[in-house]
Amino acid sequence: MSLFRNIVFAAVIAGLLSGLLLTVMQSFSTVPLILQAETYENAAPEAGHSHEAAPAAGATAPAAADHHHDEEAWMPADGFERFIYTAAADVLAAIGFGLVMIAGAEALGGFGGWRGGLLFGIAGFLTVSLAPGLGLPPELPGMPAAELGPRQIWWVSTAVCTAAGLGLLAYTRSAVLAALAIVLLIAPHLVGAPLPPSHETAVPIELHARFVNAVYATNLVFWAALGTLAGVIRERFRAGEDVAVRSSTELASR
Repeated sequence: MSLFRNIVFAAVIAGLLSGLLLTVMQSFSTVPLILQAETYENAAPEAGHSHEAAPAAGATAPAAADHHHDEEAWMPADGFERFIYTAAADVLAAIGFGLVMIAGAEALGGFGGWRGGLLFGIAGFLTVSLAPGLGLPPELPGMPAAELGPRQIWWVSTAVCTAAGLGLLAYTRSAVLAALAIVLLIAPHLVGAPLPPSHETAVPIELHARFVNAVYATNLVFWAALGTLAGVIRERFRAGEDVAVRSSTELASR
């Protein structure tokens, strides 16, 4: 029970700090670009048009449901309200990612310090952001997209294959498993991500390019911070666990 509690505490602390860091970075990088794209979307409304809400934590995963554009749809007001909702989404996502990362690290023997945490963070960036983004780059409001279901299946499959491939490369020494890892890394991209029926959009391509670069840059910093913090905090808790075990052993031997 102590181990589980410490893992949760480490994930919450690391997720809170890294999630708030991501929100601050987004406020100066991606959010202004999203607001700018919304002006193009509102200037040229289309019947039956829909777009997806920006994913939490800058991730490129498709949203859980289509966000239909209509006058009665609720959305946070620009400014402080949008910042609060963005911060809440980022922190919750970061805590969830932190739990998965720390649990995975524990199953593989632990972080071993901040360097190990940083490597896990970079692996998380490759798995959750970069690899799926090669086929499904981050989207701005007003941009066309393929059907939601196929995109979600492709995104999840790509993330799972990437995680498995990186794990095999990092923790095995077999040539056969290394070859399997390479197959897992490239297979989703050979299959290809679902494409929209049309690529027509009022959003300038330069604006989209800036948005994609900003998403990848902020996500790289976020994952590096999350991994490093998780590694440091988890090792601090582990040191306390070792002290408690030694104390219990000494008391039992008396």
